[in-house]
Amino acid sequence: MVANANPTPVVPQDTLHERFIAADVGGTHVRIGLVQESGDPAHPVSVLQYRKYVCAQYPGLAEIIEDFIGALDGETVSRGVIASAGYPLEDGTVITANLPWRLSPRAIGERLGFRELRLVNDFEAVAHAAAYVDASEVLRLTGPEIAPVAGPTLVLGPGTGLGAAVWIPTGKRAVVLATEAGQAALTAGNTIEMALLSEMLKDRTHVPVEYALSGPGLMNLHNALCALRGARNTYRTPGEITAAAASGSDPLARESLEIFCGLLGSAVGDMALLYGVQGGIYLAGGILPQIREFLLNSSFVERFLNKGPMRAALERIPVRLVEHGQLGVIGAANWYLGQCEGG
Repeated sequence: MVANANPTPVVPQDTLHERFIAADVGGTHVRIGLVQESGDPAHPVSVLQYRKYVCAQYPGLAEIIEDFIGALDGETVSRGVIASAGYPLEDGTVITANLPWRLSPRAIGERLGFRELRLVNDFEAVAHAAAYVDASEVLRLTGPEIAPVAGPTLVLGPGTGLGAAVWIPTGKRAVVLATEAGQAALTAGNTIEMALLSEMLKDRTHVPVEYALSGPGLMNLHNALCALRGARNTYRTPGEITAAAASGSDPLARESLEIFCGLLGSAVGDMALLYGVQGGIYLAGGILPQIREFLLNSSFVERFLNKGPMRAALERIPVRLVEHGQLGVIGAANWYLGQCEGG
């Protein structure tokens, strides 16, 4: 969550049409684009150039942005926005659990000679893009095509961690609430999940949601399940687990992924109730598009709706899987343009 990172918009109106950098910084990849206001209300951001970087291959974000700018054929860029999970400190650094290096937007901006480099929570950025995703870029998992009432919309997703934000309509301009939902305590809903949670608690006093519901979380779940079954984990990456589960070659991998989907459905249902969601739910994040078909046939929807008398309320909420690869970049840019207009 980014708390009070940008208390006072300072970008003047005359820079609205200027090209700028928008970066979506995740624990594994950085997605970065050269963007500009489009003038089209349906798609307010134009992505002029776009690249994806592997975090571990660079000593820091400054080096990634330098590489990107260096490939722009002399394009001059003097401002930008970074979307990242984390909590900003007064010295300009950001506390974040999932990045391989220190993140300091202030230091990066000074090094690059930027006159403006702002910071926004990563899922707050995604929330600012959700309204502009085309119907062809989403898959409806449950609920009606259109929510019967306008109201808060939840955007969340498992990647290297689990991020979530709530988009709240308030008239002309929406308010987006960034959260640390991934750090809330994981809850179990059946016997096997209680056994897995007990196994995870053997070496930690707090099991957050993202410890199970993220890319690394799938590996944690599989390790715990192997321990319960007296088996050995032979997989090196979450991707290997999902591939084995999807192919049906390993029943234990398939069970791990099914538990993952069930826990995710339950957690999303909890968040919908906690945040008073009515307008819809968008699922983003790196791992979900990779397990699209598995998710469709899993217990996700059953567990999402399994909230006792509140089932009828949850049945009224559209739940969609977002498959737009540039969503974080577009959202960060759209948020930044909103700050310009507000200044």
